[in-house]
Amino acid sequence: MSAKILSGKVFAQQIKEAAVAKAKEIEAQYGVKPGLAVVLVGDDPASQVYVRNKDKACAQVGLHSEVVNLPATTTREELLATIDRLNADPSIHGLLVQLPLPEGLRGCEKEVINRIDPAKDVDGFHPINVGRLVTGEPGLVSCTPAGCLRMLELAGIPIDGKRAVVVGRSNIVGKPMASLLMSRNATVTVCHSHTRELAAITREADILVAAIGKPKFITADMVKPGATVIDVGINRVAPHKLVGDVDFDAVSEVAGAVTPVPGGVGLLTVAMLMANVVQAAEQQLAHK
Repeated sequence: MSAKILSGKVFAQQIKEAAVAKAKEIEAQYGVKPGLAVVLVGDDPASQVYVRNKDKACAQVGLHSEVVNLPATTTREELLATIDRLNADPSIHGLLVQLPLPEGLRGCEKEVINRIDPAKDVDGFHPINVGRLVTGEPGLVSCTPAGCLRMLELAGIPIDGKRAVVVGRSNIVGKPMASLLMSRNATVTVCHSHTRELAAITREADILVAAIGKPKFITADMVKPGATVIDVGINRVAPHKLVGDVDFDAVSEVAGAVTPVPGGVGLLTVAMLMANVVQAAEQQLAHK
């Protein structure tokens, strides 16, 4: 068996096209462009790349974009004041602070996330939005798991009644991914570093999501023949080589469908961020 490759580029384009159409509707109705502000503290090279990609995506979708660059010496009080200013700015409908923060601010990350207006929390990290997801209420959902779910839907992969296994229990991917799959009537098992007989559990999955942060951790013998395998991992194993949490070549011979790394879930994350900004703008403008 040779698995179908689920190209992030293809599905990200579809998500962006929908966001473009909705952004145009919003601008026609309200006379404003949906706006995203990204706060970047310090000069971490990886964070700079991520922020540039988000800014570029905003231009592609037709959104207003603002990047706020703050020095690594920024104090907690200065950062929180910046968030407060952007929370109050009516031209900004989506707000995120690029993580990780510089070492001097590492202990403030939870406070920073909680300071963002939940209505503008397009990362979906605020406890209010997390609570809405878990209880089935409408809200802004973390971009990576939301992108994975949207990809499954666009690819026509059945979720209702299927057995899903999520390997990884992070607040950013694993937990919200499990909630999203349950919301679509999958039976979900969440595995982690303390799970016993892991391979026996993953082999039961019709949909297997790998988000554990270990290169090529999911091997072919851990995959049910014909399963859909979603690889959320991005691991740098050489200066210019990235691999996922899935042994792609071997798993491709067993799975029915699989996402590549690079070129898979990472592209969906940025696309869903654009979708979240548009959703946030529509909700805020409708309630003015």
